[in-house]
Amino acid sequence: MSIETRRDGHVAIVSFARPPHNFADLALIEAIGDAFAAADADPHVRAIVLRSEGRVFCAGADLVNANPVAEPLAEGARNPFYVAAAKLFAVETPVVAAVQGSAVGAGLGLALVADFRVASPEARFVANFVQIGFHPGFGISAVLERVVGRQRALLMALTGRRIRGEEAERWGLVDVLVPAEELEAAALALAHEIAGGAPLAVGSTRRTMRGDLHALVTAQTDHELAEQAWLQRTADFAEGVRAVAERRAGRFTGE
Repeated sequence: MSIETRRDGHVAIVSFARPPHNFADLALIEAIGDAFAAADADPHVRAIVLRSEGRVFCAGADLVNANPVAEPLAEGARNPFYVAAAKLFAVETPVVAAVQGSAVGAGLGLALVADFRVASPEARFVANFVQIGFHPGFGISAVLERVVGRQRALLMALTGRRIRGEEAERWGLVDVLVPAEELEAAALALAHEIAGGAPLAVGSTRRTMRGDLHALVTAQTDHELAEQAWLQRTADFAEGVRAVAERRAGRFTGE
């Protein structure tokens, strides 16, 4: 895994790479959280661009080989992966995500951390949890509907449908849609537009409109984890994991 931050004026550009799929695990989410915290602490940074290397923005967690929510916890303990995920929503600096390919599962959750999403037509936004016998995580079951509305969030969650870049723009899941070769420039331009506002006023307004997300996601991931815990003991989840490994549709029995 590699993650780096560079500056372009008042904008911090946070880039991560875990080729070929940019899978999300605890180390990656904590590293992004550390980069966000550093940007918050830098008085010269007024906006963040979050981007990844490769063809995929983030393919989610690797549930086949390194499931970050599989280990049982002591009573009252919180899952470290979800603690780190919730912490991302506590970032105080506005975030623009540049989504160049698939944002699946936890990758969709990572895209939803951002205030805005700039994407190319090749982008795919997928909440595919039910297709593997699982419950949504990463706070998606609470945050997604705040972006696209309850009905569209429910459609994504209950079907696992892939939402392509053009449709995502119509839904408001994508704020700016540009050709792939213009993606980084467009994300940076939006970040600079935000950074051009009065920083105290930007921060105040953002806290009013998004300041409750950290507490919301903290509570919601506790619920999501409880649902995931019992679903992981079902035959359908075992079948879903096999289906992912074998690149086929699951054959579920409701057991």
